[in-house]
Amino acid sequence: MKTAHSANDNAASRWLSFRPEIKVVDCTIRDGGLMNNHHFDDQIVKVVYDTCVAAGVDYMELGYKASRKAIKAGEHGDWKYCTEESLRRIVGENKTNLKLCVMADAERCDYKEDILPKKDSVLDMIRVATYIHQIPTALEMVKDAHDKGYETTVNLMAASTIPDGELTVGLEMLAKSEAKAIYVVDSFGAFYSEQIRALVKKYLHYCKASGKEVGMHMHNNMHLAFANTIEGIIEGANFLDATMAGLGRGAGNCQMELLLAFLHNPKYELRPVLDCVQNHIEPLRAKLLWGYDLPYLLTGMLNQHPRTAIKFKEAELKGEKGDILKFHDTVTDQE
Repeated sequence: MKTAHSANDNAASRWLSFRPEIKVVDCTIRDGGLMNNHHFDDQIVKVVYDTCVAAGVDYMELGYKASRKAIKAGEHGDWKYCTEESLRRIVGENKTNLKLCVMADAERCDYKEDILPKKDSVLDMIRVATYIHQIPTALEMVKDAHDKGYETTVNLMAASTIPDGELTVGLEMLAKSEAKAIYVVDSFGAFYSEQIRALVKKYLHYCKASGKEVGMHMHNNMHLAFANTIEGIIEGANFLDATMAGLGRGAGNCQMELLLAFLHNPKYELRPVLDCVQNHIEPLRAKLLWGYDLPYLLTGMLNQHPRTAIKFKEAELKGEKGDILKFHDTVTDQE
């Protein structure tokens, strides 16, 4: 029979130990690139790369493999396309323990041509991002990348908008794929911790049977990205996305510095991340304007795409003082 004392001991053991199977994925350049059309200069990309190496981060996501056919020339920087030339400019042959990855959006990537065989690339993993209705295309992309020699994961986007029945069918389909992990993605920053617990349990139900991991990709609209990532860890998620200072689209993501401070694995080093945040990432905030703010709170609370909040913040950059009450009335009228 378990006593209260033994239960407390078990809880303390879980808190003080660490799960070696947890993998941390840095998404700073990829998700942060959504705030500047991926126009990061090589210096900042190299700084983040060097920081990930020094901090013991497991994977770094450098950007997208996007189709050039669908995007106006010059509109986006190099990290929208992540050509092999661009990647090697930063990482050379990447003779480190850090694995490299990019994101490929379903229906927005010429993956058969643009994703080279693994033997010809410094990349280690392809992260396929898909909405629920694009899963058939995503499955083809996963197979293509797997057959070329890459690790693969799937980010099932905008999970807060997916009806439960459709999610069940989608997870059943993804569980049969070659992907090593399926991500819970809170694209709109709309989930509360109770919802995250239920979702991760559901994802694990389908993933465990096929030997897959569950991943967490959170947005910070309601200041819950870190807390929700922790909820995912507690329930058994082992792939964890984070960014330096939370740099990412809109309200940003789970902060890398918070996540590494929480994890007890001695392989992770916090000091290089603090250096990167203080001297390289925070100086970008005045121009990129990511992070929790009232407009992002409102779109998250209403489970809306943050595009209207981003426009509100962009107007501030032009010196236009926005009225949060008018913004509130506008977005709530859309419900």
